[in-house]
Order: sequence, then C-alpha cells, then structure tokens
Amino acid sequence: MASVQLKYLSLGVLVFQTTSLVLTMRYSRTLQGEGPRYLASSAVVVAEFLKILTCVGLVFKDHSYSGRALSSILRQEILHKPVETLKLAIPSGIYTLQNNLLYVALSNLDAATYQVTYQLKILTTALFSVFMLGRRLGVYQWLSLLILMAGIALVQWPVDSPSDPQKDQLTTGSQFVGLVAVLVACCSSGFAGVYFEKILKETKQSVWVRNIQLGMFGLVFGIFGMLAYDGDRVQEHGMFQGYNTLTWIVVALQALGGLVIAAVIKYADNILKGFATSLSIILSTLISYFLLEDFEPTSVFFLGTVLVIMATFLYGYESKPAPNPSRA
Repeated sequence: MASVQLKYLSLGVLVFQTTSLVLTMRYSRTLQGEGPRYLASSAVVVAEFLKILTCVGLVFKDHSYSGRALSSILRQEILHKPVETLKLAIPSGIYTLQNNLLYVALSNLDAATYQVTYQLKILTTALFSVFMLGRRLGVYQWLSLLILMAGIALVQWPVDSPSDPQKDQLTTGSQFVGLVAVLVACCSSGFAGVYFEKILKETKQSVWVRNIQLGMFGLVFGIFGMLAYDGDRVQEHGMFQGYNTLTWIVVALQALGGLVIAAVIKYADNILKGFATSLSIILSTLISYFLLEDFEPTSVFFLGTVLVIMATFLYGYESKPAPNPSRA
C-alpha cells in the first residue's frame, strides 16, 4: 500500500514540477532585460551540480549524518565499482545530448509543433520497455498509448491566427533541422529512461547514489558542451551571465526534476512518467489561459483533454501485464 502511495505521490510531484518548469522557463527565455540572456548550456551544468549536492545531502541523511559513513559509501559504490559507475555514462551522455537537441528543436520549431512531436517519446519509451525490460503491454495499454498520442496532438493543434513575422522567418531548412532534432531527442529519451530504469531495478544500490554517479558524468558532459558551443560567450561575459532570481528558480526546478524522475522510475515506470508529463502539458495550457491569458481554448482542445484523461484511465485498467515466463 505504501509503495502505491509513493508511486502516485511521485507522479503528482512530477506533474507539478514539469508544469512549473515549463512556465518559468518559457517566461525566462522570453523576458526582455538588460544585458546578455543566460546561457541554456550553463543552466544545465548548474542544475547537474545542484542535483549532485542534493543527492550527497540525502545520502548523508540516510546514514545518520555521519561524515565517515558518507565517505565510505561513496568510495565503496563509486571508486571501488568502476564498471558499475561507468554504466551510468551511457544514459548520462544521452540525457546531455537530449537537452541540447531540445534547445535546437525549440530554436527552429514553433511551440505547438515541438510539443506535439515531442510526445513521440511516450511511444519510444513503451517500445524500449518491451524490448529491453521484457515488459508485456496488453491490448488496452497499446490502445491507450494511441489515444494519448491523438489527445495530445489535438490539445496542441495550432489554430488559425494572424501571420506571425517570427514564423515567417522560419525556412524549410530550419524546420527540418528542428524536426530531426526533436525526433532524435524522442528516441534518446526513451532509450536513456528505460536503460536507467533497468539499472535501478537490477540493483539494491540507493537511488541517490545512482543519481550522484549519473550527475558526475552529466556535469562533465555538460561542461564540455558549454565550452564547445558557448565558449566564446563564457569567456566574454562569464558562465553566470544574465542570471537573476527567475533563472535560479528554473535551475532549481531542473535539478528537482531529475530527482523526481528517478523516484518515478523507482516506484512506477517510464510510461506512467510519460502520462504525467502529458497531463502537465495540459495543465500548463490551462494556466496559460486563465493566468497568463495568452491562449484561447477551442473545441479541439477540449476534445483532446477528454482523450488524454480517457487514455490515462484505460492504461491503468491493465496496469499489471501478464508475467514473462522467460524472466521468471
């Protein structure tokens, strides 16, 4: 019973975290201010660093606030098990690539196209779960995935509006680059998430220690990417150029998101995580309408909302797939 409560609590927190991150990040990237805008690559690096610090603090707490025990567990699980640690380099590198690809996608695609296309990660996650974890999805679960895809597509379906000069500047080439970036990000997201889930569920190691290992590689890959893409701007204005209170909120939400996702994978699975993320998109749209007043809902939007809710219940109807004899 406790595990069920933890599962749905983690999913609820993930919906809140994802919604808050989308809204704050959108506002921070469109906010006009003096001086240079903060670097997205820098924000990714700082978020990884904060995640490592948080996980170290949680391990410290789990061992009765003993510095000696903390040092011992880190040496034992990280330094003395190099092969196990190196396994986390694969999902960490893919996550770093994914984050960069999403920025490329958002730079070349409008928000509606990006949001709809990126939901393909739910389907890729389901496919990788079947092939890598041996998970069996029932007919209702496959049907719910298709209904979810249709619902999200309807929710994010663009409506007729006056010509936007920014959209007119998008060339066919840039749109193709954005589309390829988001498609590759969907595949990488599905693979990395399921790979990490496989590692977590095949070991008794603390999820926080695993996230320290994941964050170490993520920090290295993130710094390398920042210097490769924004090295000149970092040298000119510094790594923390353009940072303000809102930027730090975005960074904190990013760091929290990694830990929440880890908890979701531990107590639920990647497909349920995808549903929670999809629901957060709808919630973000509603907040945009009622609070930010920059969205006008249509009948297509309400139809999509009904489909998403129906898909969520349909997936839960067959939440326990038949056991796989080969894995018994």
